[in-house]
Amino acid sequence: MKKQSNASLLLGAAFLMATSAIGPGFLTQTTVFTETLLASFGFVILISIIIDIGAQMNIWRIIAVSEKRAQDIANDLLPGLGYFLAALIVMGGLAFNIGNIAGAGLGTNVIFGISPEMGALLSGILAIGIFIVKEAGRLMDRFTQILGFVMIGLTIYVMFTAQPPVGEAVVKTFAPDKIDILAIITLVGGTVGGYITFAGGHRLIDAGVKGKEALPEVTKSSISAIGIASVMRIFLFLAALGVVSQGLALDPSNPPASVFQLAAGNIGYKIFGVVMWAAAVTSVVGAAYTSVSFIRTFSPVLEKYHKWLIVGFIAISTLVFVIIGKPVKILVLVGSLNGLILPIALGVMLVAAYKTKIVGDYKHPLWMTIFGVIIVAAMSYMGVYSLINGIPQLFK
Repeated sequence: MKKQSNASLLLGAAFLMATSAIGPGFLTQTTVFTETLLASFGFVILISIIIDIGAQMNIWRIIAVSEKRAQDIANDLLPGLGYFLAALIVMGGLAFNIGNIAGAGLGTNVIFGISPEMGALLSGILAIGIFIVKEAGRLMDRFTQILGFVMIGLTIYVMFTAQPPVGEAVVKTFAPDKIDILAIITLVGGTVGGYITFAGGHRLIDAGVKGKEALPEVTKSSISAIGIASVMRIFLFLAALGVVSQGLALDPSNPPASVFQLAAGNIGYKIFGVVMWAAAVTSVVGAAYTSVSFIRTFSPVLEKYHKWLIVGFIAISTLVFVIIGKPVKILVLVGSLNGLILPIALGVMLVAAYKTKIVGDYKHPLWMTIFGVIIVAAMSYMGVYSLINGIPQLFK
């Protein structure tokens, strides 16, 4: 019985991370890059998956072995560093949650024709409801799993109706016409950037799946999470490729919606609404849960009332969108900061992996450390580049 329960927790953590990654930005990025790179975008997806797995395996393993959340590991390494990391995560999580709530409003608008604001409000109330119930963790796991399967299933249907050139996509995945470094970094940031990579790792700590003996399960769950997000990305890429290969133009104001509509007509447009809503609302849940998990250990009061902090986090995100709309300038700045979170967090974890006061007698595999260091260097460069280019946008 315990094994079955553990399997369910591991799957829940994988889906929480994956559906946190699959948000409105994920759908738009994938579609836009497919339109510009065509079949060669397959190569970008392949490289980003390899980088994602390297980052995720390192972070989840070290969280499991230390039996602590990322902010506490950072504070053990250097007092105050955990507070800095938590501040970055919460700022990024809140800003992107406003975007997620907006996406949920857009999805309900497509499905039911109600205003995006009303749809966002109803979606926010639903997300809050998940955390008010007694078995919030279990309900969150089930909610993200069901909607994850729905998103993937509907996208597969649209992919088949789009009739993509699969053979060409396979060839160009390994022999691309062009390589777009910025696209790779954008995809990595969208899949394991900011709070996302910690969503499942912190969920496993909460559920008691930790310690050296749990490492094989934790590693498997971390790879499964990237696998789920990647399957969704591949099917969406093929659907978009099928549409643009026919010479059809995507609507620049809403590229993913036009893929679904051009591939499967009005039914496709409604399917887009469901996929957009599911992607957005699961990201709302993941962002709120993970952001709060970064501050709940700082005091017994925060720990005691962490569920209500999650509720407040979702409520604030929802009200900001409903009252003010999407604060684009804040999103630009925090989006740039978000690019710096992965290298900082992964760098902290890699150093922590060699501190006996944090991981005991655990020996971190050398190949994983080297892999991690390469990712930290590449993402640091691109994160700084993104920040430098993002700030001038605020003053235009």
